[in-house]
Amino acid sequence: MEQEKIRKLRSLLISWGKANFRHYPWRETKDPYKILIAEILLHRTRADQVVPLYLEFIKRFPTNRTLTEAEPSEIKQLLTSAGLFWRIEMMHNMAGIIEDKFQGKIPHEKEILVSLPGVGNYIASALRCFAWGYPDILVDTNTVRITGRICGIEIHDGSRRQKKFLVKMEEILDKDNPEDFNYALLDLGSAVCLPRDPLCEKCPINSICQSAMV
Repeated sequence: MEQEKIRKLRSLLISWGKANFRHYPWRETKDPYKILIAEILLHRTRADQVVPLYLEFIKRFPTNRTLTEAEPSEIKQLLTSAGLFWRIEMMHNMAGIIEDKFQGKIPHEKEILVSLPGVGNYIASALRCFAWGYPDILVDTNTVRITGRICGIEIHDGSRRQKKFLVKMEEILDKDNPEDFNYALLDLGSAVCLPRDPLCEKCPINSICQSAMV
């Protein structure tokens, strides 16, 4: 994609994102622990469902140390009701490793983050971007779908594992404003660039998107 179009895409998307920003409690903090907990709870779970659970979780376990010191039964009581029981032992183990190996401070390095229980590439990248401002791309079904449509690349089930999508995502990411860009991309996928029947007429980047121009 031409640099002029990329600059226009970034500008239009970020402007739209600021005007249509979805407010969630984990978006109002820079605390890496709180963002990490939110991203783990959000994995395969709708954001609106996570809000009350996240607020209660942070109220009970406000720091990594308090999560480490908690009995697994306390975490189980909170998460089982939401059907997230499989994350109980994993989150407790993760907190223990952070406390023991990193003195309770969540590491910045992606290779270390993805070695922690329950932390994959997406969670590590989201944490790095939203807590510390690293220019990491967020690769999931929604962001790959948007990228494919923008660039006119056919999308299928294995697209997020294809290098050509990662290259395009790196190309269009606004590395000077990665947090604003990534939030806007996520919100666009939720409200406009839907999996089925996308609302192209309402899309802020429809003049650039290859799919919208077909």
